[in-house]
Amino acid sequence: MTDVREARAGMKGAESSRAGGKTIRIADAFANGKAFIPFITCGDPDLETTEALVKAAAENGADLIELGIPFSDPTAEGPVIQEANERALKAGTTTDKVFALVARLRETLTIPLVFMTYANVVFSYGTERFLSECVRVGIQGLILPDIPFEEKAEFEPACREKGLELVSLIAPTSEERIGMIAKEAAGFVYCVSSLGVTGVRKEITTDVGAMVKLVKAAKDIPCAIGFGISTPEQARKMAAVSDGAIVGSAIMKLIAAHGRESVPYVAQYVREMKDAVRM
Repeated sequence: MTDVREARAGMKGAESSRAGGKTIRIADAFANGKAFIPFITCGDPDLETTEALVKAAAENGADLIELGIPFSDPTAEGPVIQEANERALKAGTTTDKVFALVARLRETLTIPLVFMTYANVVFSYGTERFLSECVRVGIQGLILPDIPFEEKAEFEPACREKGLELVSLIAPTSEERIGMIAKEAAGFVYCVSSLGVTGVRKEITTDVGAMVKLVKAAKDIPCAIGFGISTPEQARKMAAVSDGAIVGSAIMKLIAAHGRESVPYVAQYVREMKDAVRM
């Protein structure tokens, strides 16, 4: 009887990674050239708007979307995304409601989706339950910026068992650890362009190209660059030395400025950024 239940659970997991008749993998985001990856905090200003924003981003060229589950102490985030988290929590956004949102999106959306959140969110929900729900609703991966490489064993085996990819972050300070991290990376490597927290920056001075080369020397895996990118020119430069660009704060600034009317503004921004990384 146990074997039957396990087989059924496995079938549900396999089904959850399919939409529109196709199996979805993080690798799909990088299969047709340089990827543009937007980040959106779920629930800011409300979940209905988030649903429309995610659909608009996908329709306008996003190759993979990072969905932020709001948390009261997002330590890797700058003020723009911190404030987005606060607004989302005040609006009554919960982890269960975010899972329900993803389930609705998966009725039509066929691009990869990953959660970016914090270890406490997963622990408080229950790691096994959280990861099972990710599979059920159709999430492909997980980014936990507060979990260093040395502590990933708390999550990585369980993610692997579920078929979820735990995405590794590499910072400018990783140095000699880059190869070690890259060898065990899954999905894609998130290359952090700048020291400090997320946020728009006028100029990115880190030699991210060198970071990407070190990753590629250790493992053939896509590398996308995030933290600080806000303009098409910055996205073009970062994509030229990597496999894609990630943008969060610039998008959340648009949402903060326009609230429930932000969908067309974000759609246009995503379209312009995708056009930039294509070049």
